[in-house]
Amino acid sequence: MKSRPVQHWLLLFALVSIWGSSFALTKIAVAVFDPEVLVAWRLMIGSCILVAPVLMLRRALPRSRRLWSSYLIMAAVGGCLPFWLISWGQRSIDSGLAGILMATMPPATMILAHFFVVGERLNSAKVIGFLIAFIGIVILMGPDVLLEVSGVGTELIAQLAVAGGAMCYAVAAILARVGPKSDSISRSFGVTLIGAAIMMPLAQIRGIPWDVEIDMVAACALAMLGVLSTGLATVIYFRLISEAGPTFLSLINYLIPIWAVALGAIAFGENPSWHALVGLVIVLCGIAISESSSKVSAYRTSHE
Repeated sequence: MKSRPVQHWLLLFALVSIWGSSFALTKIAVAVFDPEVLVAWRLMIGSCILVAPVLMLRRALPRSRRLWSSYLIMAAVGGCLPFWLISWGQRSIDSGLAGILMATMPPATMILAHFFVVGERLNSAKVIGFLIAFIGIVILMGPDVLLEVSGVGTELIAQLAVAGGAMCYAVAAILARVGPKSDSISRSFGVTLIGAAIMMPLAQIRGIPWDVEIDMVAACALAMLGVLSTGLATVIYFRLISEAGPTFLSLINYLIPIWAVALGAIAFGENPSWHALVGLVIVLCGIAISESSSKVSAYRTSHE
């Protein structure tokens, strides 16, 4: 039975640490910048950062209309729309509730992968593992967070926006796997560049604050979102999609809350509550069950 390569786990944990920090950065930045402005500059900074590796590694931009069309779809479904939905939603809801809503991505990805991705069919162990992990997320965040789901008015719309962003990520993960292939750096640059080209006119309509004093903390948060959460993370994202598949990548939304708990304990001396520790163990057990089922499926496939 072949184990998953260690590099896949290292890349996944790197993405967890980067994207796990992006919710806090978004919360800081969106307090000053409109969501359209935030997303536009995030994508623009990310594409500028990716220019250097494209030139240094002499990556040629694709000339295929089919590739550029796939970049356009990925930029819209996997970048502009979910970035905007989550940024807008985080203006009205707490990060804990956002984490619960984002945790709907893995089961959605798993179901879509069953129908559209070869070799990622559903089985009972995989379903059980993902459900256990989701229950662990609820316990980790605190069961009281679920009571906030039944909001009204703007709060309910904000919750639906974040959940919509999670669904966009699920669809984008499938599209990235089944779409035309290209190297991760060129693909990341093309997608972020197109995303910036889509959002910049919208940001201009909303009004980019050129002539006002910018809050430096919010500006630094925005810069980090562009450099790390968009530029670097997009390269890792496409490499993982290509090598490990969308279902494995979707585990990130179960691991990000664990990262948040660990970061709070290490960096800020926070003491995790009992339900956080219990939830953490349950999440890891769910992931272990899901991954063991994937190994069994791979073993059976290779011997049929």
